[in-house]
Amino acid sequence: MMRKILIITLSILLAIGAAGCTKDSEEKELEKVGLLITKTINDQVWGTNGYKGMMKIQSQYGTEVFYKERIDSQALVERSVEEFANKGVTLIFGHGHEYAEYFNKIAPEYPNIHFVSFNGNAKEKNTTSLKFEAHAMGFFGGMTAAEASKTGTIGILATFKWQPEVKGFVEGAKYQRPDIKVVSEFVDNWDDSDKALKLLERIIAQKADVVYPAGDGYNVPVIERLKSRNLAAIGYVSDQSDFGKDTVLTSTIQHVDKLYLLVAERFVKGKLKSGNIHFDFADGVISLSEFSPKLDEDFIKKINKDMAVYTETGKLPTKGSEESP
Repeated sequence: MMRKILIITLSILLAIGAAGCTKDSEEKELEKVGLLITKTINDQVWGTNGYKGMMKIQSQYGTEVFYKERIDSQALVERSVEEFANKGVTLIFGHGHEYAEYFNKIAPEYPNIHFVSFNGNAKEKNTTSLKFEAHAMGFFGGMTAAEASKTGTIGILATFKWQPEVKGFVEGAKYQRPDIKVVSEFVDNWDDSDKALKLLERIIAQKADVVYPAGDGYNVPVIERLKSRNLAAIGYVSDQSDFGKDTVLTSTIQHVDKLYLLVAERFVKGKLKSGNIHFDFADGVISLSEFSPKLDEDFIKKINKDMAVYTETGKLPTKGSEESP
């Protein structure tokens, strides 16, 4: 009898051990990762955040990191990917929406590489596009701008009308202050700082005293101009409180570095899905930065509560909801 029990016990232990080995074997090695970027990693906003993401992956996994700047055409992408493949890179980030189409064309040639882009349309089985859900961050940025405005007019200087944060900003502003006037201008180019500054003057001329520059390629010079005029801004993509808490009331942050690490973790565990994947507050990759002391403490408590509810339920505040028990 004891012998049978011993045999059964050993069988169970062996089965558990085998299951553990199977689970471990499903995990992928992440020895080498590549990054392609259309501009530079030294722009202090979007590009810099991508590079920080690579550094997080390197720190977490001891991964060897390769990157190439100013890769902005199909030919340059193909040449760079071939070079990465020869080095043994198995995960490549294309830091921008452009790379989705570049990767769709080249991905079938490299079945052992997973290609990751942003805000595009990934179509191949080894391609993924990451999308920040920007509507809510715009909403809370609009609430803040409306609350802080002394003139009753605020502005949003975005790149395109279709940006979700544009609609969110207007809705949030109107929710916080129904009588607020929102002035909108569109640059139609992510990097045209000269045009952005000209459009900013049109916004300021309409007495806007808080502006949301929703474009990472020009928001720094726009905030600098606002600061020189003693006007206020809502930062975009990264925490821009370095310009001064009297100037930057808060920033709508997309934690690109955290998202890079999250993607790497899924890749290692064999759980990185193909197609388009959406991320929001609840994923820990979007937030608002610390609020300026210029803002009323009661407002800060309220908006923090609203953001907590949104993170938990996915529901933005509406008129009357603040009266709910």
